[in-house]
Amino acid sequence: MRYLKFILYVIVGLIVIAIIVENNEVLSKTIHFKLDIFAFHYQTTEISIYYIAAVPFLLGMIITVFYGMFEWFRLKKQIKDLYKIIKDKDKELNSLRNLPITAGNVVSGDAGETVK
Repeated sequence: MRYLKFILYVIVGLIVIAIIVENNEVLSKTIHFKLDIFAFHYQTTEISIYYIAAVPFLLGMIITVFYGMFEWFRLKKQIKDLYKIIKDKDKELNSLRNLPITAGNVVSGDAGETVK
């Protein structure tokens, strides 16, 4: 599975590189954004389309990495808690296995008879 992920990442990377190389002329153009709301007028400096495509992509990758790390730590803590529960259950089971047999009524397994 690990190798399949790696191969998938390489293929996606090659596709991205091919798109960038094939559209180099278009992506090299510069544009500017304008915002006119009521009396507020704002216009950006000229921005390359490369930046417009790369910045949201990188932000998405960073957010995904942080989310993945958060999930990884959460699951690691959950695994640690479950191992602690297993350890406690094993102690309880071993203590029940080692209980001494007390004198008194003992029920035999099949017949349900009481032996004194």
